[in-house]
Amino acid sequence: MSAPDLGALAARALAAAQAAGLSVAAAESCTGGMVCAALTEIPGASRTLDRGFVTYSNAAKTEMLGVPAALIAAHGAVSEQVAAAMAEGALTHSRADLAVAITGIAGPGGSEFKPEGRVCFALARRGAPTRTLTEEFGPLGRARVRAAAAARALELLEAGARG
Repeated sequence: MSAPDLGALAARALAAAQAAGLSVAAAESCTGGMVCAALTEIPGASRTLDRGFVTYSNAAKTEMLGVPAALIAAHGAVSEQVAAAMAEGALTHSRADLAVAITGIAGPGGSEFKPEGRVCFALARRGAPTRTLTEEFGPLGRARVRAAAAARALELLEAGARG
């Protein structure tokens, strides 16, 4: 698996959002801001990117995005339910029209129930149902899982902006 071209993916996501007249936000856990970093590498990103939330801890997910602690306790931080709450919280706590959320286990480690390389995503758009997705990237190593997760999130932003 070759390293994803985050710059090209970010440019496409921004172009799609700009064409649709949408502003975007990102709620990131295991990627630690990689999505927003890729977006801000593109000149003119400030016309489209509203803000990013790096919510690495469970407390940050609750305090910054309003993810219920009971939801995290019931499903775990790495779950589609929490990813959806993160994306919806990013919309609630921003001026964005479209938000992507990422939460996962980059490694090393994991468990038999939540293995290394599992990443849950959500895409929330004002006025539309929130979509969720889980990717099993496998034990690629921390850097490669994080890069793959950031790439997938940018792809989701582009697709969400296109409708």
